[in-house]
Amino acid sequence: MEFLIITGMSGAGKSVALDFFEDMGYFCIDNLPPAFINKFAELCLHSELKKIAVVIDIRGREFFNALFDELAVMEEKGVNFEILYLEASDDSLIRRYKETRRKHPLDAEGRVLDAIHKERQILEELRGKANKIIDTSQKTKKEFNEELKLLYSFHRIDNETMSVSIISFGYKYGIPLDADMVFDVRFLPNPHYVNSLREHTGEEDIVQDYILKWPLTEKFYKKFFDFVEFLLPEYKKEGKSHLMIAIGCTGGKHRSVTTAIKLKDKLLKKGYRVIVEHKDVNK
Repeated sequence: MEFLIITGMSGAGKSVALDFFEDMGYFCIDNLPPAFINKFAELCLHSELKKIAVVIDIRGREFFNALFDELAVMEEKGVNFEILYLEASDDSLIRRYKETRRKHPLDAEGRVLDAIHKERQILEELRGKANKIIDTSQKTKKEFNEELKLLYSFHRIDNETMSVSIISFGYKYGIPLDADMVFDVRFLPNPHYVNSLREHTGEEDIVQDYILKWPLTEKFYKKFFDFVEFLLPEYKKEGKSHLMIAIGCTGGKHRSVTTAIKLKDKLLKKGYRVIVEHKDVNK
């Protein structure tokens, strides 16, 4: 039985995730009171249900404190469960609340930011117990669904194949919080200082050709690709089925994008399942 607990920040995408899992054939329950999760899991064990996903979050209010005790009981009973934690930046959450005109569950005085900070503090311990953490700040619904598909569909179809997410980003906009590994490529030749290339991106051949023509790039890519190829099987031995690799340059438009694409091409040839996201390429 697969028992998935979806939790995290209000407004971070738990409803979108639950819709995804329902489409994937999971039996889904939204806003399950934490005090009931152990009893519910026990019922599921004696049913024909094979894949279950439940959302548990701060809406449980006074019941939320019971969650850790309930999870401990489930572990004692040998119930295998996984926790997916969704989060987003303060700015992203505030924007989403303004767009939907919905009220934050902890917002009693019309101060959304205070409510977000309070919720983040309450959930800090639970975040530490999560098996997977996804930051949805910069993700569209389509991108979010693609990442969920990679995490919970691809590697279950073929559990011998590790899945890899590669995200390019700009350091000026912040490091992706859910990355397992972060690589800094700001030392590579920068197309930003070439007038004819400045407005182009690392997705285009003209920029890639410029970056790749330098001996430094060739030397680095060989060492970098060899290093990643060495690490992936080692992570897999430790039970990891998915790895997120973040690659950053100054603005996230040229060098990191090119490097992410080249790493993707390399890993695809090695048989890994790979998706790429360019977080800051259009900023």
